Amino acid sequence: MKQMLLLLGLSMYFSFARAQSSSEDSTYIRQNYTKVEKYITMRDGKKLFTSIYTPKDQSKKYPIMMTRTPYTVAPYGENEYRRTLGQNMLFARSGFIFVYQDVRGKWMSEGDYVDVRPINDKKKKKTDIDESSDTYDTIDWLVKNVPNNNGKVGIEGISYPGFYSTASLPNAHPALKAVSPQAPVTDWFLGDDFHHNGAFMMMDAFNFYTGFGVPRPKPITPKQFKSNIKPVFKDNYKFYLEMGALPNFKKHYMGDSIKFWNDLMAHPNYDEFWKAMNIRPHLKNITPATMTVGGFFDAEDCFGALHVYDALEKQNPQSHKNMLVMGPWFHGGWESKDGTLFADQNFGSNTSQWFRENVELPFFNYYLKDEGTMDLPEATIFITGSNQWKKFDTWPPKNTTEKTLYFQADGKLSFSAPATTDSFDEYVSDPNAPVPYQDGIQKGRTREYMLDDQRFAGRRPDVKVYQTDTLTEDMTLTGPVMADLFASTTGTDADYVVKLIDVFPDTYPNPILNPKNVTLAGYQMLIRGEVFRGRFRNSFEKPEAFVPGKVTEVKYALPDVGHTFRKGHRIMIQVQNSWFPLVDRNPQKFVDIYQATDADFQKATNRIYHDAQNKSSVKITVLE
Repeated sequence: MKQMLLLLGLSMYFSFARAQSSSEDSTYIRQNYTKVEKYITMRDGKKLFTSIYTPKDQSKKYPIMMTRTPYTVAPYGENEYRRTLGQNMLFARSGFIFVYQDVRGKWMSEGDYVDVRPINDKKKKKTDIDESSDTYDTIDWLVKNVPNNNGKVGIEGISYPGFYSTASLPNAHPALKAVSPQAPVTDWFLGDDFHHNGAFMMMDAFNFYTGFGVPRPKPITPKQFKSNIKPVFKDNYKFYLEMGALPNFKKHYMGDSIKFWNDLMAHPNYDEFWKAMNIRPHLKNITPATMTVGGFFDAEDCFGALHVYDALEKQNPQSHKNMLVMGPWFHGGWESKDGTLFADQNFGSNTSQWFRENVELPFFNYYLKDEGTMDLPEATIFITGSNQWKKFDTWPPKNTTEKTLYFQADGKLSFSAPATTDSFDEYVSDPNAPVPYQDGIQKGRTREYMLDDQRFAGRRPDVKVYQTDTLTEDMTLTGPVMADLFASTTGTDADYVVKLIDVFPDTYPNPILNPKNVTLAGYQMLIRGEVFRGRFRNSFEKPEAFVPGKVTEVKYALPDVGHTFRKGHRIMIQVQNSWFPLVDRNPQKFVDIYQATDADFQKATNRIYHDAQNKSSVKITVLE
């Protein structure tokens, strides 16, 4: 009771403190900044709506911090001010010129909107544009027309604005000196938002495009915008299961008005439509310093942060300053007020505040103001479990060893390869009773599922569980995780979900200030989970059916991890064939899933093999 009262008191205190802080920030901005609104003309004549906030103190010159967004630069009107400037108020109080721009075709900007507009490397005429050229033209206007700027520009943004940050890098304007793509949208088929390894992230796509995808007939403000697509439900598992096959979404909700939903349904494989949207091949000959930021528990764009950094690292000379920051955060959590707690986990310190004060602001101050020294490491990584910030010269770190965790009979998991013959686990996968992605009843997709307790799933007969003996010493994982399954199915298609889990001791004490006052005794903390659509096991471009009953290898990478499994804990792997309604249901029949009917969904008897010939395993990268 005392702990509950303490938590309630702290919650009320922090709510009051946030409200007071927000009011103070808003007052500070009005007192210290002047806002103007401009239409900036692009090379093809289209005009993009831009809000500019300049410091009232004109005794010195300031760098420009810019964010380009499809989510609106609101509020509109030169008398209407944002409550904060920059991604946090450290920037506003430090002194920058802040620029916000509605990207082409969104809200008050002219032109046609294109989702994740492909980079055009072969521009020949003024009408050949992309987000890179729009950024270049904007910067060129800003440095020539905004009073008291010092000729240096920085760009940052989270999620979709993270994509526009990445898009500023190819053929960057000379004034662009520092860019921070944060949880950047990067590849919508292989890893971000709407597909993971070709599996359709149905719940996020439907929720997003029933609002964001509704067409805008002309430049309008959010107050003028209306969407007639308003699904009403309280139980997402029940709603999506009763919705049935994917064509029913268009029939009951989308119609023909949501262009990108129709594109999703028309491109089931990794074809040129999806490849053109992948910005990574264009990240070459980059001149601005880059700092990519992501969260290990980001339910939307964990893939993007890791792979943008990797592409920049591999495709640019060593002299290019390229950095990575990964913390224990949900989507955008590094800009939250307090990064100490998330879901049922306590990380022991305010990780988000530490990042903002010690990494983010110093990065931009150095490259845009010539302040401080550039002593930030290549990779700044928060290791959960041990709850420590670590600095590495590379990511993944060099001083690591690849180890293999082999599945064994009787639910065992071991670093020794199995020696038995004909060893497997058999179970029935039913797409009409899919494995839920999270325990309980939820309306929308939660962000907490990324590290939630997995005991609810392990109790199901269609989830196979393998775990090690109790660890006798700490083991820190830093880097890739590779699932290598040997499986069979009586169907002709199958999805596979592999989950890496930290099993807490049964005697684990109650943590102090646990967000939900939950005991962590026996807790099965999800460290990393990822889905793979089995038809793409040999090629994302050319899917292949499974041969019923034939042992087949399904091998795929999970996003990197940074976690310490403590002495006394266990490592667990769970394997399942559905993750609903996070991921759409695989009919377990080799058909175009986006055109499937309710009659196509069928049960299948599946096997996971763990014998001397078929060694199902998970490879991990262990820090020495």
